[in-house]
Amino acid sequence: MLRKAAGVPKFGEDGEGSVQVHQDAALKIEGAKVFSVYGKGGIGKSTTSSNLSAAFSKLGHRVLQIGCDPKHDSTFTLTGKLQPTVIDILKEVDFHAEELRPEDFVTVGWNGVQCVEAGGPPAGTGCGGYVVGQTVKLLKQHHMLEETDVVIFDVLGDVVCGGFAAPLQHADRAVIVTANDFDSIYAMNRIIAAVQAKARNYNVRLAGCIANRSKDTDEVDRYCDTVGFRRIAHMPDIDAIRRSRLKKKTLFEMPDEEDIVLARAEYMRLAETLYAGTDPLAPAPLPDREIFELLGFD
Repeated sequence: MLRKAAGVPKFGEDGEGSVQVHQDAALKIEGAKVFSVYGKGGIGKSTTSSNLSAAFSKLGHRVLQIGCDPKHDSTFTLTGKLQPTVIDILKEVDFHAEELRPEDFVTVGWNGVQCVEAGGPPAGTGCGGYVVGQTVKLLKQHHMLEETDVVIFDVLGDVVCGGFAAPLQHADRAVIVTANDFDSIYAMNRIIAAVQAKARNYNVRLAGCIANRSKDTDEVDRYCDTVGFRRIAHMPDIDAIRRSRLKKKTLFEMPDEEDIVLARAEYMRLAETLYAGTDPLAPAPLPDREIFELLGFD
């Protein structure tokens, strides 16, 4: 049985079978709208996050994007290259954060978007939640969050542990990127359960899902109708998005081809919707057997 001792952080139940350390109140992000972007690995979260950051900046907002993946490629279409990670930079100064300047770990990307790559511990050696916490702590120490309107956390893969769910402690809304197929929707179902668990102790709520790389949305919509969720955007599977990644650019820097113009418009509409505020959603994720019966194989 866990007991609270003097000087020990407060613990609280955070979902069945899990116990999570409560967030340090000093690390609370204030004044900005904070979004965490989740989804199955390889679904296009970084592409979505970067284009969404670009769209927010086009609306005149001051944007900070934080990549939360050891491969640190969240922001490379905004900056044109891979950025060093916060953890690697801290290692160089033996974790003496006072020796760093903002320009050591923050890069200004396209249209003024501030870009940070948190990175992650070596495989099998640490917790992603620690990395996110250190990144937010560093940003607060250098007053980088005081003049920011929008913060986007781009989080790797299907979240199954409390560490990689750490950005949910900071976020106002969680957005899930999916595709119109079983595996992506199955991952979304698990992520919904993770967000619902965090919502018991934190202010984060679900905003909805983005159907990405999908010609149709019928399976996504059927799932959403069943559990009480909502699709808030649809990004078709167009080659221009693939080409933009190869060119290390966002869609907003690409030529004005018809597909690109339409995709930009959808990102702008999504940014406007999220900034205006979305109703908090509380879908009921399905047990494995039921999601297989709904979307699985005959």
